[in-house]
Amino acid sequence: MSLAYLAALLLALACMVACDRRWRLFFFADARRAALVLVAGVAYFLAWDAVGIAFDVFFRGDSPYQTGVLLAPELPLEEVVFLVLLSYLTMNLYGAAARRRRGGAA
Repeated sequence: MSLAYLAALLLALACMVACDRRWRLFFFADARRAALVLVAGVAYFLAWDAVGIAFDVFFRGDSPYQTGVLLAPELPLEEVVFLVLLSYLTMNLYGAAARRRRGGAA
């Protein structure tokens, strides 16, 4: 069992939180709305993954860098953390772009 990939994802997620906190891009601008959007985004991507897994398009693969923890068949723990990171990154980018369009510094 290796924590390398999970640790890298969590480090990247911590960087997203730091950027969000510094510039109030997403959660630090409106936590309630941000939580709803993040949950909706992750739920969408998990549904997408479930369909891909059901049709044998997506599979876990074998990597020495993963924990080996499966939340469902072919759905590793790292995938959920990655989907949170992907959604959070997207919303931070959206928040930065919206602020820039309004004329504020991002």
